[in-house]
Amino acid sequence: MKAGVTRKTAGKYLKLGDPHDPPRVAHDWLTRPDGFADVWPEVEGILTGAPELEALSVFELLVSRHPGRFRPGQLRTFQRRVRQWRASHGPDREIYFSQITQPGQIMQTDWTRAGELGISIGGEPYAHLLCHSVLIHSNWEWATRCSSESLLAVRAGIQAALSRLGRVPRIWQIDNSSAATHQLRNDGGERCFNNDFVALAEHFGMEPRTINVGCPNENGDVESLNGHLKRRIRQHLLVRGGSDFASLELYDAFLFEVLMTANASRAEKLAQELAVMRELPPTVLPDYQEYEVRVSWQSTIRIKEMAYSVPSRLIGQKVRTRISETRIEVYCGRDVVCTLPRRHGRAGAVIDFRHVIAELVRKPGAFAGWRHRESLFPAVIFRRAYDRLVERLGQQRGERDYLHLLKLAADTSQVEVEEALAQVLDATGPFSLEATRRALPPRRFEPVDLAQPEPDLSDYDLLLEAMQEEEEACHACC
Repeated sequence: MKAGVTRKTAGKYLKLGDPHDPPRVAHDWLTRPDGFADVWPEVEGILTGAPELEALSVFELLVSRHPGRFRPGQLRTFQRRVRQWRASHGPDREIYFSQITQPGQIMQTDWTRAGELGISIGGEPYAHLLCHSVLIHSNWEWATRCSSESLLAVRAGIQAALSRLGRVPRIWQIDNSSAATHQLRNDGGERCFNNDFVALAEHFGMEPRTINVGCPNENGDVESLNGHLKRRIRQHLLVRGGSDFASLELYDAFLFEVLMTANASRAEKLAQELAVMRELPPTVLPDYQEYEVRVSWQSTIRIKEMAYSVPSRLIGQKVRTRISETRIEVYCGRDVVCTLPRRHGRAGAVIDFRHVIAELVRKPGAFAGWRHRESLFPAVIFRRAYDRLVERLGQQRGERDYLHLLKLAADTSQVEVEEALAQVLDATGPFSLEATRRALPPRRFEPVDLAQPEPDLSDYDLLLEAMQEEEEACHACC
């Protein structure tokens, strides 16, 4: 009684062998009626048919099927019941097997889409990917921006990562992208490395290795760090106060700082990896590929299933092309005759109206049915001008004047012609080619002030004396 213990409780403890370990009675009774007892067979059928459904979705389905039967406050109880059912009767879940990693052995490479980061360059959205490489023992990572999952992108990405390390791991692991592998059978099962990818791995002395088809978890380290890297970039963008960059160079510098910060905490394990890795080869691979192609009679060349227009003076000639991730340089001999923007895709055409407009002005009838006709509207305002010309002058005359308008843009400046079109189209008067010409800024050339040299007449005396001495020497010899 002095201890504040009732007689009944004290008697219970006296009957125990160890008073410090009281027995626990299993709680196998309900404290309130089960509100889901009559609908639980229905719930089991739903969970069996679609095991991936969340408890919240199933609860919302029950509410819609049984109006007024369930309250929002019963959601927690329902989620607990679903969790208990899955633990006893649900399907087996995926098991993750942690691996023992050896320092300096494996580097994994993967691409991740970075468009979701909202990066813009000069106010224009910049859709791109990151070629991401990771050492799986230390989680040291490096990434470079690229436009596609191409061999050039992976070459630039792996070379940037290895150059930053100064060392080379033994194994290079990548997924079954077309940059690294190609299909051996039509069923899509077995794939083999491309010759160019094998040559790239051999240059650095790495053993290429790929994962099984449809098993991205085998590249789990880089797959996991893809998400962590983009989350880190978002945080740095918030600290920076915006995701717009004035140039690609500034964006590259931003990525450099993000990656350096991420790798700062991995220095100890990275040192273990570098100690057992081999030296980097002394030679550097170019960031381009070269192909020889012949210019077709349509004044186009075909690069990786994409057509590109070139100046018509090259028709019939075989030219050398230097292809990088963002541009194509066309060489005739040693000279660069034109530079084209690189577009990634499996079909299509990149037509510069400046390459074909002179010939179209000479053959205006070819414009209506030309397969690349839409390429001759370099901006929306040109399409507006075309529609106004056809509406006012008719199809044939309107198309002819529009071609002359494009020729004017090719001979002067596309930007100036666009500004003149905006001014004329918004004016109240009739729109015409001549009105656009008059709206262009006048082209005036500032006179160049050439300094007039002052001749020294004594130079002429020296010249005459030299000629006289030469004549006297000739007479003496005779």
